[in-house]
Amino acid sequence: MTNAVPANGAGSPPGSRLAFALRALKVRNYRLFFSGQMVSLIGTWMQTVAQSWLVYRLTGSALLLGTVGFCTQFPVFLIAAVGGAVADRHNRHRIVVATQTASMLQAAVLAALTLTGRIQVWHVFCLAASLGLINAFDIPARQSLIADLVEKKDLINAIALNSSMFNSARIIGPAVAGVLVGTLGEGWCFFANAVSFLAVIAGLLMMDFTPRPIPARTSGTLEHMLEGFRFVRRTAPVLAVLLLLGMASLVGMPYMVLMPIFADRILHGGARGLGLLMSSTGVGALLGALSLALRSGTRGLMRVVAAHSAAFGVSLILFSASRHFWLSAALLLPVGFTLMVQMAASNTLIQSMVPDHLRGRVMAVYSMMFMGMAPFGSLYAGAFAHWAGAPSTVALGGVVCIAGASMFAARLTTLHPEVRRLIDIQDPGGASLPAPAPPSV
Repeated sequence: MTNAVPANGAGSPPGSRLAFALRALKVRNYRLFFSGQMVSLIGTWMQTVAQSWLVYRLTGSALLLGTVGFCTQFPVFLIAAVGGAVADRHNRHRIVVATQTASMLQAAVLAALTLTGRIQVWHVFCLAASLGLINAFDIPARQSLIADLVEKKDLINAIALNSSMFNSARIIGPAVAGVLVGTLGEGWCFFANAVSFLAVIAGLLMMDFTPRPIPARTSGTLEHMLEGFRFVRRTAPVLAVLLLLGMASLVGMPYMVLMPIFADRILHGGARGLGLLMSSTGVGALLGALSLALRSGTRGLMRVVAAHSAAFGVSLILFSASRHFWLSAALLLPVGFTLMVQMAASNTLIQSMVPDHLRGRVMAVYSMMFMGMAPFGSLYAGAFAHWAGAPSTVALGGVVCIAGASMFAARLTTLHPEVRRLIDIQDPGGASLPAPAPPSV
């Protein structure tokens, strides 16, 4: 007799729960993807922290901190639709190899300029914009590639593990960056990031990958891109989830842009304090991602999105009110947890509702709302913090997140039938997607 693992992984022996939570790693291609990305993302987070500190050290300006964030993320908003169309018409695996190689070269140039003492703020802005351009093609292709690496029944687990990997790196990377920046300077963080890309490129090249069939072209390039936007516009649950995520990205996530100000001027922790604060957020986000890894279906995820969006807003307000370093670090745990659950649950819901031939283009819209709205949030946060202060800016973002979550929650009953219909179309067997009673979505 075999011991079946319950749908949520609970009530079974610890070993069974662990195997259930890691089930997507049984797939060799996903395992290679996961391990390579883990190394690379540690370097990416090191660069993120070091770049923020470099701009702050060179300028001391909250407005310029927001501007460099804008330069990194605006290209995603501007041309992610092109990246999504490319991901649906070409080999996603090869696209990701190309974009990861380009990201490695970007980090190497930033490292060289910094280590030779030639770095200027305009260099950082230009290189940040080039990375944003790369990400506009990388994010839709990489998000869509996950669905090509695992079976449909393991998709939610693969997305959750991907989020766990991302946030494990967010714990390690900023902590290491805080030490390196304080002892050796920002340049070595950039160099370490460039080297770390070798791991993910090697993992991608080692895959035994069979490309999915590419649909024949039935429309022009512009029409092809617009199909993704039309699907989102006419699909109420997808549109609602994306609008809520975009709002969190616009007014909630900019707290990260202002973190150097909290670390230095408000909490008096310096560069090492910045690394610890960023790592605290990462710990919370990792716990949130792991909680999703124990789920096997989409039951209740709409309600999860609403609840965690509201909790994210509450957590931001509490963090903005703290003036003690370790209390602030502790309050960043629920900030990271709630944002990660909202983001990963939204990703899972959308990928469960979208047909594969539109996946790249719809994930491009997801990228535009999650990362593409962030540059406008960065500018807003930098400008508003320059006038009203960083704590007031973060608190206002929290209030708006709570309001948005309330409006989203009020629509859950009407959205539920369409959610189930779309999911059933993509997974007719429905074995991994238990049908809930309407209030549970």
